[in-house]
Amino acid sequence: MRRKTSVTKRAGETADGDNRRPLLTYIKGILASLNPTDRLIADCVLADPEKVLTSSIAQLKDASGASVGAIVAFCRRVGTAGFAEFKIALARDLAQSGLPGGQLENGSQLEKVFQVHAQSLIETVQVNPPAQFERIVQLIGKSRRVELFSIGQSYPVAYTAYCNFLLLGLQASAHFDSHMQLIAASQLEKGDVAIGISLSGTTRETVECLQVAKSKGAATICLTNAIKSPITEHSDYCLYATPSEIKYFQAPLASRVTQLALIDALFVSLALKHKSRTATKLQQSGEALLKRRLE
Repeated sequence: MRRKTSVTKRAGETADGDNRRPLLTYIKGILASLNPTDRLIADCVLADPEKVLTSSIAQLKDASGASVGAIVAFCRRVGTAGFAEFKIALARDLAQSGLPGGQLENGSQLEKVFQVHAQSLIETVQVNPPAQFERIVQLIGKSRRVELFSIGQSYPVAYTAYCNFLLLGLQASAHFDSHMQLIAASQLEKGDVAIGISLSGTTRETVECLQVAKSKGAATICLTNAIKSPITEHSDYCLYATPSEIKYFQAPLASRVTQLALIDALFVSLALKHKSRTATKLQQSGEALLKRRLE
């Protein structure tokens, strides 16, 4: 329980508490968890952050349709003391990263999509504190067994993680069937690690598997694009992949590139921490696969 509390606190630390976690990125990450009034304010801020920066609280009230009290409460909810401090954090955010999506007005569709992915990768690095990532690497490296849970669009990410962990010699599995995933979760115990991957953080089957794994004593980790989503409530540690600016085809664009980048980062970090074991396993795998090559 102590670990979960610390994770929640870090998630609430935005530009004021952690300069690696930009304010606008954080707001985008918690959109799905906001109530209707907060969502009005958040949408107004994300639509034109520069305008909000030069607006009074009364002007933001008129633009968003929310009350002054609701705006102050929203500012506190995202980690700032009030509207004045919120604007300071917003100014710092814009100065450091520029307007999100600002380069998408011109250029081909190819350029637009790649620009979105590039920005999402940058934000993903910023939204995951290095110390938190290092703790996750250590936890997986010392685990007895790693079980991955995911369905739908996120399952290929889980399968990729399973393949990478297998190359490193870790005992890992990623069942495709949701019933088999639940059975696997029920058989975990202390010393095992359960990893749930969900774009929305609300996928019932994945959240349920983490909940069961946690009740059995396994350490739980989630990889999601939604901060403060239900999956984070059952996770000891969280990895966040930032959502895409593009609304159409949202699931593939928002999750695949940033989630896979985090999986690659885990793979490289684990490989470097266990160099001798990794070299041996990769050599064994390479020799076996070489026999499958066409002459």
